[in-house]
Amino acid sequence: MNFNIITIFPDFIDSFKQTGFIKRAIEKNLISVNSINLRSFSTDKHNRVDDRPYGGGPGMILQYEPIRKSLLSLDLQKKNNKVIYLSPQGKTLTQKKLNSFLILDNITLLCGRYEGIDQRVIDDFIDEEISVGDYVVSGGEIPSMLLVEGICRLIPGAIDDQESIKEESFQNNFLDYPHFTRPEVINNKKVPEVLLKGNHLEISMWRRKEALGATWLKRPELLKNVKLSKEDDKLLNDYISEFKKGKA
Repeated sequence: MNFNIITIFPDFIDSFKQTGFIKRAIEKNLISVNSINLRSFSTDKHNRVDDRPYGGGPGMILQYEPIRKSLLSLDLQKKNNKVIYLSPQGKTLTQKKLNSFLILDNITLLCGRYEGIDQRVIDDFIDEEISVGDYVVSGGEIPSMLLVEGICRLIPGAIDDQESIKEESFQNNFLDYPHFTRPEVINNKKVPEVLLKGNHLEISMWRRKEALGATWLKRPELLKNVKLSKEDDKLLNDYISEFKKGKA
């Protein structure tokens, strides 16, 4: 899978490409990340790519023409291609959405800056607007890296333990269960006994119950999106009962 990231800060993206499993995924040819300097497509002698908004108001707007040229420099006629604008006005990114991108061969991410981009860019070139949350940051670079990492880690071979992906928060509409490591006791707080016995069936059931319980406590709205099995329903009720008794 190839990612094109159009930005006025390509060094930001180039640094990202040299970190962790993203770097390893690139070395394995599982993904490629192409940082594109929007200023390279400016006709201004100072390489400016922004201007004041029509109608007045604060801030600056990224111009149509440099973005158009940057997009046309790419082979966007490929099948399974999508052009995405990282925008607080887009639909909120979810794990389900990340999984849906796996069928694509080529994803182009446009990083906004300042007050945004000329609306005509969105009208003419953007396939989808995506938000990473109901808040505003200065530009689309961090959201674009978040998107790349979220997709990349789902690609087989990108991370060392692919099985761990299946148990992570949101992957199955539930939050993750609690994790513990050595030492066994910290500040008189001991690791749950079930995790020390080596009974894998009991451990699996405990983890499932804790995942359901964490979802019920922290993100109850997620439970509205799934139909629980009889076993999960019992585990959740057991958790709720223990919680109310102060045991969970």
